[in-house]
Amino acid sequence: MNHALTYFHDQLLNRGVAVDTAALATMMAGLGVLLILAWLVNLIAKRIILRAVSGVVRRTSYRWDDAFLQTGVFTRLSHIAPALVFNFFGDDVFGEAPEMKVWVENFVSVYLIVIGLSVISALLNAALVIAHRSESGRRMPVKGFVQAVKLIVFLVGGIFVLSTIFNKTPVYFLSGLGALTAVLILIFKDAILGFVAGIQISVNQMVQVGDWIEMPKAGADGDVIDVSLTTVKVRNWDKTITTIPTYSLISDSFKNWQGMTESGGRRIKRSLFLDMQTVTFADETMLAHWRKIRRLQPYLEEKLSEIARENETLGLDMGVLGNGRRLTNLGTFRAYVAAYLREHPKIHRDMTFLVRQLQPTEHGLPLEVYVFTNDIRWAFYEGIQADIFDHLVAIVPQFGLRIFQQPSGHDLRVLGETRARPGGRPPGTSPPPDSVT
Repeated sequence: MNHALTYFHDQLLNRGVAVDTAALATMMAGLGVLLILAWLVNLIAKRIILRAVSGVVRRTSYRWDDAFLQTGVFTRLSHIAPALVFNFFGDDVFGEAPEMKVWVENFVSVYLIVIGLSVISALLNAALVIAHRSESGRRMPVKGFVQAVKLIVFLVGGIFVLSTIFNKTPVYFLSGLGALTAVLILIFKDAILGFVAGIQISVNQMVQVGDWIEMPKAGADGDVIDVSLTTVKVRNWDKTITTIPTYSLISDSFKNWQGMTESGGRRIKRSLFLDMQTVTFADETMLAHWRKIRRLQPYLEEKLSEIARENETLGLDMGVLGNGRRLTNLGTFRAYVAAYLREHPKIHRDMTFLVRQLQPTEHGLPLEVYVFTNDIRWAFYEGIQADIFDHLVAIVPQFGLRIFQQPSGHDLRVLGETRARPGGRPPGTSPPPDSVT
């Protein structure tokens, strides 16, 4: 190109063009040729080389190169081609204009830095795509680390751009950052806190994509769908999206249900409130009825023989209720609930199994079922729990017990009608025989 420009410059001088004008015209012509060459090289890189590379990548069995193609690594690398044209032919065009040459070199340097930053960003995006292809990578908060690395890379790249434009060493701008530390901390407060929180979350495995977390303070109750440098996104069960600052997961409390998912069991912890006035010792009529219940037969045989032996040893007058041991309807019902749950196919056999009494309250005596289902799916879990308590509520009267319930409007109306009738009789009943006239 140098010979062509020299020839063009000489022709202008031979035609009587002034020296300065000929030099400027030659430089402008060279610049035009550089721009055309840069455009052609860029076209060749994109239409021919890039297509060839894409075809090779699609035919290979490797998966990492597919991620490079997907995130545009090769496309961004192709943008280097025009800069190479200016670097290669720049001296031929701007050799006679040192100031112009410096400006062009600075422009090309800045352009290459920007392209380099975009390539690094694409490489990091490719690493994120590769990580998300594995089960462990999808659950790790890789996105936050990638964003943190990008932030550092762009900050360093910005320093190099400034050093190129102002013709200063990068150390000059790095030394000036000390005075701007307070401002930078204020500007990047969320990013810094998020980065630190992301490291703690990752190291301690507190939250991963796919976890079910519950954070009432933020109104979040659902699956984690994204963990980034500054935010965590949660898709709630009503399909709304809640965005939580990453550092809030460190500073505030939340519940992660992932342990329940991995254990394979989901807890049922619910109580039946029994009316304490219906608790009584078992009589022969009750025992005869309970012996017909298959689930109670082993319990009754063992318990009654044990009680009989102990009472016989004590030699007490069993005509008095306070003497010796006796079965109660509440204890027998508790034994029935335990036997029913042990037979249930959806109750986990290897986890905590309790049927226990809690402290009596003004609402009655709580009989708590504390077991785990072997199906952790929400809808199925709720169905299992409902089926269990449907059965228990329906079977309670067979033991002479009654579920405690606050009086309803119907109860109060029946009570009022009863008091209004002669003799205080409930509606539909006959008077006692001794009151018939």
